[in-house]
Amino acid sequence: MHAVLDSVASPGQSTRLRAFLDERAPATPCLVVDLDVVRTNYHAMRAALPEATIFYAVKANPAPEVVAALAAEGSSFDVASTGEIDLCLAQGADPESLSYGNPIKKAADIAYAYRRGVRRYTFDSDGDLANLAEHAPGSRVWCRFLVDAPQSGTPFGKKFGCAPEMALRLLARAADLGLVVDGACFHVGSQHTDAAAWTSGIAEAGRIARGLAEAGVATRSLNLGGGFPASYRDAAPPLAVHAEAIRTAVAEHFDTAPELVVEPGRAIVATAGVIRAEVVLVSRKSDHDEHRWVYLDIGRYSGLAETENEYIAYRLRTAHPPTPDGPVIIAGPTCDGDDVIYQNTPYRLPTALRAGDHVDILDAGAYTASYSSVSFNGFPPLPTLFVG
Repeated sequence: MHAVLDSVASPGQSTRLRAFLDERAPATPCLVVDLDVVRTNYHAMRAALPEATIFYAVKANPAPEVVAALAAEGSSFDVASTGEIDLCLAQGADPESLSYGNPIKKAADIAYAYRRGVRRYTFDSDGDLANLAEHAPGSRVWCRFLVDAPQSGTPFGKKFGCAPEMALRLLARAADLGLVVDGACFHVGSQHTDAAAWTSGIAEAGRIARGLAEAGVATRSLNLGGGFPASYRDAAPPLAVHAEAIRTAVAEHFDTAPELVVEPGRAIVATAGVIRAEVVLVSRKSDHDEHRWVYLDIGRYSGLAETENEYIAYRLRTAHPPTPDGPVIIAGPTCDGDDVIYQNTPYRLPTALRAGDHVDILDAGAYTASYSSVSFNGFPPLPTLFVG
């Protein structure tokens, strides 16, 4: 198939995926994931940061097949709910390999996780800390602090984390409550392409560790969170660049290197998936409008949630020769005015494109099917198929 805005080599273009789609001709829209690419990406992360323990962020793609493949490779898992805990355990993960990384959780959910054997938790508030001390006694904990990371592709804002000085106080309190203080935790925001983003967070974590040492509280690890990027329409720096920035900052800001923990999601599964969509309609809004509106059978509510504010610009591929082409606005099929995928990001598609043609959305293995609505406008959730 011919590339459209597709100049970056990616495992998301694997011949196995293309062959599967073309030979099986599954009903659209659908996501197809190559599990061999998932495994390859996992080992690439291990090779880039061999000193770090990888906790796959299950929310990126919680398909049981993905979790089972990673569990078999020896991955640990960052979980955000009791549902994800049950999922990982059902797919063969050891409870000791799970970290309950969501700092917003009910006391009952902490108790459930503890009963199931989970012994690692992240918190960022007095209330959550009190619940952990009561319902998960003796567990290992990280305190998440806020970092300023404005270049994130999908920023978190201030929802997660607390001020660094508060994190220092909370971790000292955690030790008093009988919890095992692992150390500090931060997250630079999803899809962060600036390798320097980790530097300021690591510097702050070093200050927290030194403050705790002065208070007689030993720390053992540093949780760097996720945010490692995938290449979409724009190429992302390779993992080795991020790893070197992390390694340099740790050496500068820690007298003794802590155990490192990373929580990648997108970097593991994004390039493993391709969404095949179908063109529902091609139209214009006036006889003089050079922009065609291309309506696909997938949109904001059925898997492309990360196109909100056009944060993630996917690469597209059609079966037509790439030229002649023209500017397009791309939208989903629902009766909702917000279901417009790309209106400000410039896209051009072949002028031969017609209703019934396929459009492949590349590198779509992360945050697509897991974001799909249950049945908005009666459209079913995005199904996932697997190769390998």
